[in-house]
Amino acid sequence: MELHSLNRRFADNILSKVGNTDAAEPFLAIGRTVQAERNERIRLDDEWPKFVFIGGGATKLVAHASSGREQIVAFHFQDDLVSIPSRGPHAYYLCALEDCEMLVFRADKFMALADQQPAILGEICKRSLAALWRCREKAIQLGRKTARERMANFLLAMAERNGSGSNGSCEVQLPMSRRDIADGLGLTIETVSRQLGELKTEGLISTSGRSTVNLHDLQTLRARADLLPDTG
Repeated sequence: MELHSLNRRFADNILSKVGNTDAAEPFLAIGRTVQAERNERIRLDDEWPKFVFIGGGATKLVAHASSGREQIVAFHFQDDLVSIPSRGPHAYYLCALEDCEMLVFRADKFMALADQQPAILGEICKRSLAALWRCREKAIQLGRKTARERMANFLLAMAERNGSGSNGSCEVQLPMSRRDIADGLGLTIETVSRQLGELKTEGLISTSGRSTVNLHDLQTLRARADLLPDTG
């Protein structure tokens, strides 16, 4: 992605409600463009909290402990605005799941500019609330859900975030490995493979290539995930 295209994507997704084409310039002046290849760990200064806009590709956010243990906290996709804490009890970093480009901002400088634009501040608040909701849903999965329910939950969450389809079915791109999925769900790779195999056998999903998963019956998957009926 060319720099102009990356900047334009950021403006269209984060600043579009401002209605002022000049609003992007102060943000872009404090942003840093970062490119990463698949499986590359994206090294960011961890002294300051960051906002990272994913202009293309996909990443995983990883928490690193002093013992060397790591935990995948979340997956992020094109057009996401990711909040990365500064170093504290854990250190956090992004790793590219596929080739990607992003804009990196120091959070304090980014928020100082956003404070001057209520529409932008509202967009950040909306995205932050969505991220908080996803964190709460994941906490429920890890604390109360079975392996079968976690797998169904995961596929439905990915369908909501980057799926395409209609009439109760959906095609989803999963750029992460099964090891990544297992780590994020608190399962073993063998369990993830077994759960996917069972869903295939039941005709609820099918796969194509390395990363494409077709979800054939979203309502049945919701039932398998033990979610409340969809009122939409």
